Amino acid sequence: MTIRPARSGDYPAIDRLISPVFAAGETYAVDPGMTGAAAVGYWFSGGRRVFVAEDGGVLGTYYIRPNGEGHAAHVCNCGYITGAEARGRGIATAMLLHSQDEARRLGYTAMQFNFVLATNVKAVALWEKHGFDTVGRLPGAYMHPNAGATDALVMFKTLTKD
Repeated sequence: MTIRPARSGDYPAIDRLISPVFAAGETYAVDPGMTGAAAVGYWFSGGRRVFVAEDGGVLGTYYIRPNGEGHAAHVCNCGYITGAEARGRGIATAMLLHSQDEARRLGYTAMQFNFVLATNVKAVALWEKHGFDTVGRLPGAYMHPNAGATDALVMFKTLTKD
């Protein structure tokens, strides 16, 4: 598997990954009707650097961006999506590790996930396994389509020079 910066030719494959996730409404706090160019535009917006994981096709994607501006710009934020057909193959772990290396390369000293749904137990477990702490809990901050009012977690990790 290779993880590389996304190119414009990857837009259709990225859309095939992110639009179903957005529509499901189970992990991302975005408009569930956002698809196609709007979804891809969102994924690439706000100064985000976008990457894809590929192995005979695009299996996953992530973005990295500053979490804040000015004196908070040393902390980054990321979002990750693995294609349904590729789940359970270590793609998310590989993208997480790659993003941490990329964050260090870009000069970030910490990584913060602002809105991890407590119902996303696989992601929470993966982030915890790789050193993230839950530093905040927003009770009932998300109206999950199946679980109803769901807590959102703020997760944080200081990046060392591993």
